[in-house]
Amino acid sequence: MYHNIGKAPRELRRWRSLYVSPAAFARQMWLLKRMGYQGLSMADAMPYLRGEKRGRIAVVTLDDGYVDNLESALPILQRYGFTATCYVVSGSLGHYNSWDAEKLGIQKPLMTPAQIRAWRDGGMEVGAHTRSHPRLTQCSDTQLHEEIAGSKADLEHHLGTPVTQFCYPYGDVDDRVAKAAWNAGYDAATTTERGRATAGSNLWRLPRVQVARHHILPQFAMRAFTQYENRRK
Repeated sequence: MYHNIGKAPRELRRWRSLYVSPAAFARQMWLLKRMGYQGLSMADAMPYLRGEKRGRIAVVTLDDGYVDNLESALPILQRYGFTATCYVVSGSLGHYNSWDAEKLGIQKPLMTPAQIRAWRDGGMEVGAHTRSHPRLTQCSDTQLHEEIAGSKADLEHHLGTPVTQFCYPYGDVDDRVAKAAWNAGYDAATTTERGRATAGSNLWRLPRVQVARHHILPQFAMRAFTQYENRRK
């Protein structure tokens, strides 16, 4: 689980951990490849998650849809022949992170419709991350439908192709929210719960391994290749 692939701005007040430098990201992708892992998008990983295929895979996801994902992450992913999923806030395309800009003290540019198409055309996947990045457990049933199904419709309109993957903002999910994601027609949905997904995992509550700015390569390796994150739940 990544957010920004770039250098943390000096004026950033908090959550500098959300930034992973392009150099660090490149080293991490190199290590995955070196250890025999294939980096995959969520859609490409579905046969493995369903138990239909087996192999060494690492699902690469990036939340929110920042421009630096296109500018910095895409060429690195392409270099290693990897695919990845970027979960996009459809109501903020071409704008900025309105949901946490005040807390962070910085406005982070988000991809435009043309840029999410460039991400897709570069071999990557676009997933949905709601329309406005709310806490979904606090939404009414009507709001849930607008945020979850509405984001899917928005992105499919811009892309002209199906959007099959969803990510819960803040990892905020309960049974009602997960059912809304299922009802909207997504194939799977990811959370912020710590852990490694395996074949047979609940496809609408998939855990992830967060990669932070301060994680040096041995720490990344421990999280990616061992049961460390499962023990840390």
